[in-house]
Amino acid sequence: MELIDSHTHLDFPDFDADRGALLADSRARGVGRMVVLGVYQGNWQRVWDLVQGDPQLYAAFGLHPVYLDDHQPADLQHLGDWLARLAGHPQLCAVGEIGLDYFLQQLDRERQQALFEAQLQLAVDFQLPALLHVRRSHAAVIATLKRFKLQRGGIIHAFAGSREEAREYLKLGFKLGLGGAATWPQALRLRKVLAELPLEALVLETDAPDMAPAMYPNQRNSPQHLPEICAALATIIGVDAEHLASASTRNACAVFGWPSAGL
Repeated sequence: MELIDSHTHLDFPDFDADRGALLADSRARGVGRMVVLGVYQGNWQRVWDLVQGDPQLYAAFGLHPVYLDDHQPADLQHLGDWLARLAGHPQLCAVGEIGLDYFLQQLDRERQQALFEAQLQLAVDFQLPALLHVRRSHAAVIATLKRFKLQRGGIIHAFAGSREEAREYLKLGFKLGLGGAATWPQALRLRKVLAELPLEALVLETDAPDMAPAMYPNQRNSPQHLPEICAALATIIGVDAEHLASASTRNACAVFGWPSAGL
């Protein structure tokens, strides 16, 4: 089984004590390529330094809406500069993590929207997919994506929307990221939606160190858990785990423009 973890934050200090051992064990479990997402200007260099030390790690850079009050006006220009400098590099794979967060009431929605649109434009300009954080904001995100029409689409991270919202994202060329959330028994609504989605829509992720699956409650999440997440999700969807793994890996390769020989 070959797996791709399409959404991690392996640069976070949570992994400083055992990052090398974790990566080795993840590979032993079949998790090869992993995407590490930048979330604010101050961690982009750390992300890039990390991926440069491992050819199977890939970087995405963005300004996450949750850090809205930490972002400076100049950060958008810095993001454009980073993308321009690294354009064409095989380990630059996307713009992200970007998006809209309507769950946290203190985050100004107009500022979020302006930041989101500016970063979508960068994805268009540099012909990169976008990795999107969408929390209680599906309608606004879908409406915005319909205006920008990203050529390479992207991934809706930690998808937890409705069947109708899923269909809209698929029409727009996006895949749906699935991780630990649906493994929890109380996620009844999400489980019903997943059972109706085509395998061509899905990619697997952990969001490590966050969003631990039900098998590891209150623990640090890790790419090491992805095979078990895959098995649990396959049961929910009603397919063989190997089948889901193959489809997810093929779909992730399509998003990121990676070779998928042998899949």
